[in-house]
Amino acid sequence: MLLSRVWVSGHAGQATYKLYVCKSFGHTGRVTTREPRLEIEYCTQCRWLLRAGWTAQELLTTFTTELGEVALIPGTGGVFDVHLGGELVWSRKERGGFPELTELKQLVRDRIAPERDLGHSDRR
Repeated sequence: MLLSRVWVSGHAGQATYKLYVCKSFGHTGRVTTREPRLEIEYCTQCRWLLRAGWTAQELLTTFTTELGEVALIPGTGGVFDVHLGGELVWSRKERGGFPELTELKQLVRDRIAPERDLGHSDRR
C-alpha cells in the first residue's frame, strides 16, 4: 500500500493533522502527530531496539508534558540518531558512540524547556 501525504490541515493544541491518500485503493485518512516530536532512529542489524526503547522511556519519563510524542524508527548501517523537531540532537557516527542519558536529557531540555531543572541530571 502506497501512502502519499497530500495536505496538512492545521494545528489543534500540540496536534498536527495530516491527510494521507492510499494510491493503491484511493482511501483517505488523517494521521495525528504531536509536537515536539522526538525520533530515535536505531540500527535493526545491530539489534539496538532495546537501547532505543529504553532511551525513549527515559526521555518520556523525564519530559512527561514537554514532549508531544516519541517515535522509534528502524534503520540500518549502525545508525543511532536522535532528532527533535527535525533537528539532529545526537548521532552515534558523528559523536563516536551512544549518548550518556544525562547528556541527552540536557540536550533535549535545552531545546524544549531551557528553564527546567533536571535535578541530579544537571549535577556533575
